[in-house]
Amino acid sequence: MFFISVYLCTMKYSGIHLVLTDIEGTTTSIDFVYDVLFPYFRSHIGELRGLINNPEIQKAFKQTVDSAMSLENKKLNSIDEIINTLYRWSEEDRKLTPLKTVQGIIWKNGYESGAIKGHVYDEVSESFEKWTAEGKQIGIFSSGSVPAQKLLFANSISGDLTKYISSYFDTQTGGKRDVETYEKIATEVEIIPEKILFLSDIKEELEAAEKAGMQTLQLIRENKIQDWKQAVSDFSQIQLN
Repeated sequence: MFFISVYLCTMKYSGIHLVLTDIEGTTTSIDFVYDVLFPYFRSHIGELRGLINNPEIQKAFKQTVDSAMSLENKKLNSIDEIINTLYRWSEEDRKLTPLKTVQGIIWKNGYESGAIKGHVYDEVSESFEKWTAEGKQIGIFSSGSVPAQKLLFANSISGDLTKYISSYFDTQTGGKRDVETYEKIATEVEIIPEKILFLSDIKEELEAAEKAGMQTLQLIRENKIQDWKQAVSDFSQIQLN
């Protein structure tokens, strides 16, 4: 474990073409996810019953049935059982694609109604604007679904930030702690890994990205303790040349 104060440190990187960033604990407070998004989903999960003709919902429900059998050896026989399973997975914060899909659909309604505004830290918008003005690309990689990511940044408390973001990735690309996932991302954006800077608050994600050849940097937000080699407390401490 590393217990080094990083709050006055500026990290400089040369030759970066893409900044790939996590969301939860990196651009966005974990409290927003757990205190706003998750409760909103659970309180509105019953709305899924009225959306069963939606192809995305149908696909997610089938994936839920398949995952319940493969992961828990549990057979789901009704819509209620599927919804109850998704509710439980939400409480357990399971990183499963069908859960992320239906969460994104429910959150979309919340964002569009104005009931939800996406949290981002104060310096995120300014940093995104600065990096793109310098010719850098910005990508998002989160366990939340791509539609949910776009909703958060399009409806953030700092305004619409999607104009700065060129690519989005979620668990359909692969696990966030799997080296192969970061290799796939580099291939898809057509940038060699060494020219990608990955930002996250999670050591295991940073390890996987580093093994794939990416440069890495940990964000130390709120009560997080540094446990990675390079770290800063916010985006303003990142300097790209």
